[in-house]
Amino acid sequence: MSSAKRPGTPGPGSHVADSHDLIRVHGARENNLKDVSVDIPKRRLTVFTGVSGSGKSSLVFNTIAAESQRLINETYSAFVQGFMPTLARPEVDVLDGLTTAIIVDQQRMGADPRSTVGTATDVNAMLRILFSRLGEPHIGPPSAYSFNTASVRASGAITVERGNKKAVRATFERTGGMCTHCEGRGTVSDIDLTQLYDDSKSLAEGAFTIPGWKSDSQWTVQVYAQSGFVDPDKPIREYTEKELRDFLYGEPVKVKVNGVNLTYEGLIPKIQKSFLSKDKEAMQPHIRAFVERAVTFTTCPECEGTRLSEGARSSKIKKISIADACAMEIRDLAEWVRDLTEPSVAPLLTALRDTLDSFVEIGLGYLSLDRPAGTLSGGEAQRVKMIRHLGSSLTDTTYVFDEPTVGLHPHDIQRMNDLLLRLRDKGNTVLVVEHKPEAIAIADHVVDLGPGAGTAGGTVCFEGTVEELRAADTVTGRHLDDRAVLKESVRKPAGALEIRDARTHNLQGVDVDVPLGVLCVVTGVAGSGKSSLIHGSVPAGADVVSVDQSPIKGSRRSNPATYTGLLDPIRKAFAKANGVKPALFSANSEGACPTCNGAGVIYTDLAMMAGVATPCEDCEGKRFQPAVLEYRFGGRDISEVLAMSVDQAEEFFGAGEARTPAAHKILQRLSDVGLGYLTLGQPLTTLSGGERQRLKLATHMGEKGGVYVLDEPTTGLHLADVEQLLGLLDRLVDAGKSVIVIEHHQAVMAHADWIIDLGPGAGHDGGRVVFEGTPADLVADRSTLTGEHLAAYVGA
Repeated sequence: MSSAKRPGTPGPGSHVADSHDLIRVHGARENNLKDVSVDIPKRRLTVFTGVSGSGKSSLVFNTIAAESQRLINETYSAFVQGFMPTLARPEVDVLDGLTTAIIVDQQRMGADPRSTVGTATDVNAMLRILFSRLGEPHIGPPSAYSFNTASVRASGAITVERGNKKAVRATFERTGGMCTHCEGRGTVSDIDLTQLYDDSKSLAEGAFTIPGWKSDSQWTVQVYAQSGFVDPDKPIREYTEKELRDFLYGEPVKVKVNGVNLTYEGLIPKIQKSFLSKDKEAMQPHIRAFVERAVTFTTCPECEGTRLSEGARSSKIKKISIADACAMEIRDLAEWVRDLTEPSVAPLLTALRDTLDSFVEIGLGYLSLDRPAGTLSGGEAQRVKMIRHLGSSLTDTTYVFDEPTVGLHPHDIQRMNDLLLRLRDKGNTVLVVEHKPEAIAIADHVVDLGPGAGTAGGTVCFEGTVEELRAADTVTGRHLDDRAVLKESVRKPAGALEIRDARTHNLQGVDVDVPLGVLCVVTGVAGSGKSSLIHGSVPAGADVVSVDQSPIKGSRRSNPATYTGLLDPIRKAFAKANGVKPALFSANSEGACPTCNGAGVIYTDLAMMAGVATPCEDCEGKRFQPAVLEYRFGGRDISEVLAMSVDQAEEFFGAGEARTPAAHKILQRLSDVGLGYLTLGQPLTTLSGGERQRLKLATHMGEKGGVYVLDEPTTGLHLADVEQLLGLLDRLVDAGKSVIVIEHHQAVMAHADWIIDLGPGAGHDGGRVVFEGTPADLVADRSTLTGEHLAAYVGA
């Protein structure tokens, strides 16, 4: 144990309240935890380590933090609780000594097109007040500077029901700052009509090329064909001007199709409602590909991408408008605000300065306030969330962090460590889930979970100090001092991808040749322009497979089998063996248990109380109708197959009567990325961050492409898992693929054939190539921050 005292009889002169210096967890069973009991010292920094999927998040987030939040929510009235997320009590016997938990996780900020760094951190709200008080000319209240607020004017008679009723004439007016042309989005969408239909064909001949729109039976198509507005047998290119206008832009109107009342509206508004109003990341791959083909987004010509009305852009303080302020890098904006001295808004200026200085201190000074929140990486989003806690006066609080060093260059990790220690030194308990040795090194107390992942994990393998962990015979202890060695020989490139005059975001006319046929690592400090260079300049053509950090979208009905497409060949194999339809073997289709609709559990909503999920009594949680479970393939029913682990299923479908090559190929890829322990039917919502990233990688490995672009694939990976990832990258290159990795992990850098280092700083201090060459040359040169850290890492 650490230096924290166990609660007991207080010594002479001490107070009984001082004895509560531990958070005690006994009998935790969330997800894969196996009756875990652990004592965590308060007012110390405790790091939780272990391989990906070993149960770290289940213990820290789903047990300790979840129960703290649930108990706080219970202090509010039932009315207020009705508006809050309902939380069930975690599966744990005893939870003692909890304090208020503040969770700073890696959940991406909303990808809403109206959400920016400024709106997500309340800085925009402060700037709007500042400009409404000091801006010249004065255009109105703070709402006049908001791109999310439209101007409204109304007048008319209202009836006031007070004593004698009487009609009163009233006018209402609100000045907003929204650009009317793009409605505050900064971009306007243009739809390529050639991607929607083939104008040489008629509707009856199947002119539509929109996914899912078949001319023979699809109701949507029938509405157009039988609406009476257009001739279904005439090619679209021969439509009259009126027919084309009704076809493309017609107002919604009721029409009768085959005796059924349906709504007809023009093709353009129909596409905007059915496709463009949805989150692109949540779409199925073929739908997303269609939207990317058919829709182009261009900067709004009226507001020039600022999202603001002309009035909001015309009001200035010291020649700077609110649009100019939001477009500045935050470190420059902080300097501008520091020069403002106006006693009437002194408290506002102080708060604004403090917040902007926190951005700079946490290493995000290179961002601008108008940066869309959805474009931030997981690490950036987490640090943005940290900002509101840095200057907090709260103490005796539990701060919970999920891999705060994600997306950070080794140079930046020291700064993050200092922030964590500062939070601890103010008298707070800091709990950190982490894999990086540099972050583990600052811990007062370490809890190592494992020994393996999934069902092979869920137990505490070690508790103690970092020095004791180094000597412990656990997976983390053995790998903690691992240091990669530089390759003796590197592969020779088989060509190059030429990037010329790249100027995306902060890139300053970069010219660089990215070698093909090798493992190429693009590195540099956070904000130096790595993603801008690769994602912005490498053409996303048919030959490029890009695996980014965007989260996996999936409900509790989604699992590895459905996400990877593995269930399709399995369903077909079951159907063929039994002479029935494949749809019977889907818990989301015809084979679903009618009682629970294929969910396996019955959900009971209890309003503001936590809902209760009970296993379905009819299917016993198997999700299928009893009749479906009569059908067998290779001696197993479909529910038994979904209960298999990837490794078991790989063996099952690899040979014998159950041999299914299509399924076996997908299972091999899952095994290659280290997910052999996952069960095929495990809900995606229960997977850890590292598991989801590798699941996505396994899915993309099946795509046909010569160039693989990976964005920080070591995110969420334990030191031991990184070795397996390097082996996988080697196999991809040896199979003739080109692999480009955006990465900060020194082990991946040391393993590269070629390194492109961007910098020297972040934001406008970056955007240049400061080194190109082999890892050995980078270490020998030591001319960049990356070179210095890599040299120290490999012991050169």
